Amino acid sequence: MLSTLGNAAVYAAVLGALVATVTGLVGGLKGRQDLAVIARRAAYFSFAAMTMAMVVMETALLTHDFSVDYVARVGSRETPAYYTAISLWSSLDGSILFWGWILSGYSALLAFVKRHDSTNPTAPLATAVMAFVGLFFFGLLAGPANPFGLISPAPANGPGPNPLLQNHLLMGLHPPMLYFGFVGLTVPFALGIAALLSGNLEAGWQRDARSWTVAGWAFLSMGIIGGAWWSYEVLGWGGYWAWDPVENASFLPWLTATAFLHSVMVQERRGMLKTWNLTLIISTFLLTLFGTFLTRSGVLDSVHAFTEGVIGPLFLGFIALVALISLALIGWRSDRLYAPGKLDAPVSREAAFIVNNLLFVGLTFTVLLGTTFPLIIEAIRGDRISVGPPYFNMVAAPIGLALLFLMGVGPALPWRRASGEKLKRAFTVPLIAGVAVMLLAVALGMRAVYPLITLAFAGFVMGTIVEEFRKGLVARMRIAGRSPLLALADLFVRNGRRYGGYVVHVGVVIIAVALSISGTWKTEREVTLRPGESFTIEGFNVEFQELWGEEQPQRFVVGGTFLAYRGDRFLGEQTPRLNYYPSQQQPIATPSVKTSPTRDLYLTLMAFDEQGEHATVRAIVNPAVAWLWIGGMIMALGSIVAIVPWRPRSQRAAVEDLVNEVVEEASTHELAERETVSV
Repeated sequence: MLSTLGNAAVYAAVLGALVATVTGLVGGLKGRQDLAVIARRAAYFSFAAMTMAMVVMETALLTHDFSVDYVARVGSRETPAYYTAISLWSSLDGSILFWGWILSGYSALLAFVKRHDSTNPTAPLATAVMAFVGLFFFGLLAGPANPFGLISPAPANGPGPNPLLQNHLLMGLHPPMLYFGFVGLTVPFALGIAALLSGNLEAGWQRDARSWTVAGWAFLSMGIIGGAWWSYEVLGWGGYWAWDPVENASFLPWLTATAFLHSVMVQERRGMLKTWNLTLIISTFLLTLFGTFLTRSGVLDSVHAFTEGVIGPLFLGFIALVALISLALIGWRSDRLYAPGKLDAPVSREAAFIVNNLLFVGLTFTVLLGTTFPLIIEAIRGDRISVGPPYFNMVAAPIGLALLFLMGVGPALPWRRASGEKLKRAFTVPLIAGVAVMLLAVALGMRAVYPLITLAFAGFVMGTIVEEFRKGLVARMRIAGRSPLLALADLFVRNGRRYGGYVVHVGVVIIAVALSISGTWKTEREVTLRPGESFTIEGFNVEFQELWGEEQPQRFVVGGTFLAYRGDRFLGEQTPRLNYYPSQQQPIATPSVKTSPTRDLYLTLMAFDEQGEHATVRAIVNPAVAWLWIGGMIMALGSIVAIVPWRPRSQRAAVEDLVNEVVEEASTHELAERETVSV
């Protein structure tokens, strides 16, 4: 019964996507508003159908209906309900179902937001592009990736999801954030393709695309941070980023989306980089597809495993099709992509953004090459090689430092050109802040080159951000006669996009400093102890109390109890564990982490004596790791500030905001001359 309902829902979603694709395309190109309405309703219908499919699958998982093929492969009566529910994205078919549901939701949301924009052909065309992408994913669900296959006779039980995916609560957060980010970046792609199809490339499509990109970028950022946190809390190796192909698959579209968010400001302000921004949007979408291809096609296990299935070749074919159509549309509209603006001076905000983009694209190419090179070698020669962290770190570190420096340079520079006096006023405080932070670090004993440069650049960037807020506050207080607190609130209400971006930059600076410190001063020690024995590491004293075992429904757990002290202060118990699953030959470690603002004490149980007479534990002291998660939260807060429509933007309000932004960019010295500006 559930199998039939699920299949019917998927087929209905395919039908809805097909109708939305055809009617949206014809309605947009021919100016048929009646067809545009049908396309919008078809998008709603597809979302309703995919929601039904999701409800059916979750019902099958939670009721252990092993007659449904996907449930028989990932379900288990012993798995706790929480992990049973999130096993939806633990395997290929379920993850594509989840992807398709999110895609249908974004399609319906875009159609709803654009429902009053019926005279603009971009709206139905964007709906058609979203539906076309949905047609591919829904088609996979109806064919080779069908999770609703019927098994008869149904097995009495299943193997359960991958043990790694039922070892921490973060698995309920990390993958959905990635999926909402990946799929969310389809919307700006659809808006860009719709602009190309309609030829309406001067209608400000990029403003809509930027808002949707911020949303997708924010979800993707939280997914990446959540994945690092999950890796740190679950895998037991004491790290959070290993340049693994799966990690890189999420990082690649993040890089190009970040580049677009910077370069699109140049297009909005100066009319430049039209073709470049379209290329970035298209590349970002293609990289989301490529990331899904990498992680879900079997190609990472082996090129041969990839060729044995049909999912991988279908993904690769769809990526090629989208790339060819996109390039053809750009070539077709090349005459309308002429940018009248030009770079007036090498020292200007637009020049800084262009350099910023070149660095982001360079890093994207480097990561893409390192990720795909082993696959290319295996396909050509049959040899299996790996490209490890040393390659990525060697290239990413200097590019990352350059990007960090530009975060402080770009916002302080004026548009078009900068005089020597303006540069002096703009960079005096940030330079003093950067030098002061570096000297303080040297005085505290820091000598490593990269961390010192990172801290100096971090101080420089924070100085710039503080100065930007100060100038904005002074401007608002003088213009509106408000108190500092009300003026700060007014900044976010009037220009949340700009000042929310500064908050995001604060989070990025914190993460950069935390990465530098934790990667440089990590201390590690492995010891074997008997009950009652202890060891010391970086001022921590750790005493081994006992070994214990516990039978749980889905696994058997062996843990150790350790008492942690910092000097004479008792920090509490730590209980690292080894988890034994029936479907896994090797145990899965669960480390125990004692977190503080300055450093973490990280214990992993490595081995033990069956009689409980001794245990081997790896202890790691990781400085500043907590600030990675704090920086991620600040980035999320800044993204929310940047994307929330604090007030309706009428045409007059938009002009007022532009004037206010010009005023806020002025230095306090120049403010008096600009206060007479009126709308």
